[in-house]
Amino acid sequence: MCKGLATLPATCMKSAKDIKHKIGFLLHKPEVPPDKEQIKEKTNIAKRVSPADVEKWKLSFNNLMNSEAGRTVFTTFLKAEFSQENMEFWKACEKYKMSAPKNMAGKAKQIYDQYIAADALNEVNLDSATREETRQNLSNAGPFCFDNAQQKIFTLMEKDSYRRFLYSKLIQDLSPLPTTTTQLSALEKRGGMRGCSESGDYFVCNNYDHWFIFLRNGDVQMYLFKSLFN
Repeated sequence: MCKGLATLPATCMKSAKDIKHKIGFLLHKPEVPPDKEQIKEKTNIAKRVSPADVEKWKLSFNNLMNSEAGRTVFTTFLKAEFSQENMEFWKACEKYKMSAPKNMAGKAKQIYDQYIAADALNEVNLDSATREETRQNLSNAGPFCFDNAQQKIFTLMEKDSYRRFLYSKLIQDLSPLPTTTTQLSALEKRGGMRGCSESGDYFVCNNYDHWFIFLRNGDVQMYLFKSLFN
């Protein structure tokens, strides 16, 4: 018979509160400040990435994942969110498909034990039906053994982490400032405010949570402020 929460020992109540706090922290997954190693990694990435690459990544998650540099940048972001196991699993599946048939059974078991099995060291977030389907596939491991599980994780990254990635400081730091009429016209389509001054037309816009103001007369004449509010 339930006697209510008041009768529970204080230690039980404290443990419950601690668990609730930890769950809340994990669900929030804040983008933590980068350490020295992450700063060094960002610097190396910036040297290898072109502005055109970054713009392609913003267009679609497929573009990002089809780019080796894009996957590297995205992995850096996932590390900050403590969810890099998703990318590691996806890459392991891609590598597995290239394995010789005679090696597939052993490698499939390794991937399953590391990423899919209950309490796996780097367990990814899959529904029970997909886990069971993948487990059964191990008995006849072939190139398509992990296809469904891999697609589920791909979709999870696309719908969840990728959306936050687009607004992250990491991608903003890699994004070039618009400096041509064509680039400004593209920003105008996203919405913004236009007006006139004695020196020419001006345009205020928001690009991934950063506000910009430009002065132009035909072509862009002057870039006035990188950010109005930051």
